[in-house]
Amino acid sequence: MTLPALLPFLDYASVAVFALTGALVASRAQLDIVGFIFIAGLTATGGGTLRDVMLDRDVFWIVDPLMLGVATVAAVIVFLTAHLLESRYRAILWLDACALAVAVPAGVAAAAGMGMTWPVVLIMAMVTGCMGGLMRDVVCNEVPLVLKQGELYVTCAFAGGVAALAAEALGAGGLALLACAAVTFILRAGSLLFGWRLPVYRPRPPRTLPPKR
Repeated sequence: MTLPALLPFLDYASVAVFALTGALVASRAQLDIVGFIFIAGLTATGGGTLRDVMLDRDVFWIVDPLMLGVATVAAVIVFLTAHLLESRYRAILWLDACALAVAVPAGVAAAAGMGMTWPVVLIMAMVTGCMGGLMRDVVCNEVPLVLKQGELYVTCAFAGGVAALAAEALGAGGLALLACAAVTFILRAGSLLFGWRLPVYRPRPPRTLPPKR
């Protein structure tokens, strides 16, 4: 299958899983059912909407409103079952990792399918994968997962985009998206399981010059 043909499937999967994370965050904020649906929809469509606006494409959920139905069903399911989870935060982390591994290839497919240059493909990979979750956390007054100190998140999206471009250059075709998803998920899972981190900035006192003699 070509990249444009794969995009609707990736968008549906991304919407479904990101909507679950949004609803779980709404449960931690103790919102009502309408709040669940709003946060789930925002999370599910935020990254893809920004991607499509930036690429001057028809926004995916306007073209196919069933996407909103998928997000709504996910929100209702979580509203009825979230209390059964032992750790909702842990569930959010892992569902978010799965959603990232689907949304990043969706961003790659959208940009590459339009013949965009590699810098644009990389940016769309990161935008599609990261912006919905960022909107979710900001609206719910949570510390954004994207900005957790040193934690691999945007880095995973960037690396996934690079993997897709490299595989495509080697003639992998549709397997480029599989490589993208695998690299994205492995890095994110490694960050969660093994504490993989990037070095962070540490402030240092200014150097004092020795007195002049």
